[in-house]
Amino acid sequence: MNDLDVIKEVKDELQKIKQLTLIGAKKALTMDDVVILTGLSKSNIYKKTSNKTIPHWKSPGEKITYFSKDEIENWMLSRRIKTVDEIDAEATNYVVTGRRKAVPA
Repeated sequence: MNDLDVIKEVKDELQKIKQLTLIGAKKALTMDDVVILTGLSKSNIYKKTSNKTIPHWKSPGEKITYFSKDEIENWMLSRRIKTVDEIDAEATNYVVTGRRKAVPA
């Protein structure tokens, strides 16, 4: 790797850090911000807005799509998968009591 490649790589990394820092300070995100935050492709995000499976907002002229950072983070964390230990505890509880009861996470 030559010096120019190293410089380009450092510039790219600094740009990513800058973008993430700006996203951290925002409440309303653009499509590009959501792509960076979620790691999903832009076409995937467009599809999810079209299908109304991701929370989003439209600008007054309905030309720009915005996202609430809090809503996107909640959406990203909305489908938690239980651990094996949690499933085992629920099964044990069911066998002992005969009832389904949620086990605290």
